[in-house]
Amino acid sequence: MPARVSRQAVTLATVRELARTLPGLEESTSYGAESWKVDGRLAFCRAINKSAEPNSLGVMIPFAQRDELIEAEPEVYYVTNHYVDYPCVLVRLSRVHRDALRGLLVMAVQFANEPAKKKARPRTRTHP
Repeated sequence: MPARVSRQAVTLATVRELARTLPGLEESTSYGAESWKVDGRLAFCRAINKSAEPNSLGVMIPFAQRDELIEAEPEVYYVTNHYVDYPCVLVRLSRVHRDALRGLLVMAVQFANEPAKKKARPRTRTHP
């Protein structure tokens, strides 16, 4: 019988630990909640809007990657109406694997470093 690999629970303390390893991040606050920023630009934060599930992290990433993550693992990644217009994915910390979270945080730091105009969701024309 194969040995079971125990999965260590991911918590906000894990997020802090991983954030310390990423260059250019500064721990801060946003709306009174823990957040991490790059040159004052939000990369990720504790999701505090009442629409977010408890123990969720809001991670700033491009819309296309957000959509891919939600489609691939809806039990881990999600978005609510409050966040839908922002380039942000919500992450259920209780369900995300530590390695996946680290990769996502790296993506958030890269995204925070991009020029603002590259971050907007392309607008669709509704009439000619």
